[in-house]
Amino acid sequence: MYMRKALILLTALFVLAQANELKAQDPQFSQFYAAPLYINPAFTGASGYTRFGVNYRNQWPNLQASFNTFSFYADHYLESITSGIGVIVTTDKEGSAGLNSTNFGLSYAYQLKLNDYLVFRPGVQFNFFSRNAGFQDLVFANQIDPVSGAIDPTVTDPSVVNSDLRTSFVDISVGGVLYSPRLFVGAAVQHITEPNQSLIDGDSPLPRRLTIHGGYKITIGQGPLRKDLTYTYKERSFTPVFQYKQQGEFSQLDFGGYLYLEPINFGVQYRGLPFKQFEGFPNNEALVFTLGVTTNDFNIGYSYDYTISELGIETGGAHEFSMTYFLDFTKHHRVPRDRWKIPCPKN
Repeated sequence: MYMRKALILLTALFVLAQANELKAQDPQFSQFYAAPLYINPAFTGASGYTRFGVNYRNQWPNLQASFNTFSFYADHYLESITSGIGVIVTTDKEGSAGLNSTNFGLSYAYQLKLNDYLVFRPGVQFNFFSRNAGFQDLVFANQIDPVSGAIDPTVTDPSVVNSDLRTSFVDISVGGVLYSPRLFVGAAVQHITEPNQSLIDGDSPLPRRLTIHGGYKITIGQGPLRKDLTYTYKERSFTPVFQYKQQGEFSQLDFGGYLYLEPINFGVQYRGLPFKQFEGFPNNEALVFTLGVTTNDFNIGYSYDYTISELGIETGGAHEFSMTYFLDFTKHHRVPRDRWKIPCPKN
């Protein structure tokens, strides 16, 4: 019965997102499992510990229209009520227009053990968004002399130029993840209320975003004995993963895998949907290469997006950094390795 209810909820999330015509895209992280509260509120408290994390992404650094995204999150698992609580703050700066977005979110997830091998976690996140744009660095048509082509900065449009346009709104996201010691699959829908994000008078709904993700951990043998008191062997595993996103007319698939040779993590992913063309061009975006290090207490990772789209590598690709730190306030020794948790990649 619990399994059926979990699958029904995941299916409902998918159908809910399919019913909309969307027109924009949210920021993204290539190391999506290193940004758990960003992709799905059901991951809140999923580590079983107190967890702090940061993510930074610099996309297309060689272009004026670059994107810089920073995210900080913290969550904690409350064992007494089998629940996770968390907070996330994300900032994003887009392009030469200086569009700045800040999101503050509060997350909650409940952990429901269906049987000895299967757990379902539904989650919800409440968000407050603030956005503003300054157009001081842009050139508008009425500033250009039609004869000489010279730009006259004294000619302005008082409704736009030299303005600092702002808006704020609240939002809600829901999600769920179903997992066993090796397999995990989840879905989330962000921006359920489709709030108005227009910076000027008018209606510009922030479209809903569907995310479906999953993976499977494959043990590939044991490494040498750990130099601690656990008397266990270092992990050797391979985890194929995928993430599908849809927002408006945009859709995207990330798939690849992570090879974990404790404490080193190697990852390779492909991003794109080559069978779905955009304005006559194949939808190939990037190859993502990841390198990470994991210890008992923290994960740290770096990834580089090698652009394979029509934009080319001249854009500078994308650089991304992530770090996660774990604390266990209930005990004075190291974080235990055998606590029930989602078998996501290490970074």
